[in-house]
Amino acid sequence: MTSVTITKKDEKIVSVICDGHTNYGVSGEDIVCSALSSIVQTAVLGLLMVVNINVNLKRDEKRGFLSLEIPDNITPEQRHDSDVILNTMLCGISDLREGFSDFIELEVK
Repeated sequence: MTSVTITKKDEKIVSVICDGHTNYGVSGEDIVCSALSSIVQTAVLGLLMVVNINVNLKRDEKRGFLSLEIPDNITPEQRHDSDVILNTMLCGISDLREGFSDFIELEVK
């Protein structure tokens, strides 16, 4: 199961942690893990390449781990754009979890 923890501060997403593989299918053919990874990785790319935020990013592909943290020292425009990206990511994860709740755990705190 993949555990996704999203932390908010003042109603803004400030960190995301994904840990573990979904184990929906065999490694390399797990469509749920692939879908979840695509949603999160696309958000990371948007933050890094579109919004130009130097997020604190940690990855361990073997373990199925990714964490990202939004720095405090971003501009109001970057904060707005990161909110759009991260809330869209949350919508995608929530929707995927609805269909595969035995494989994805989602906590928003």
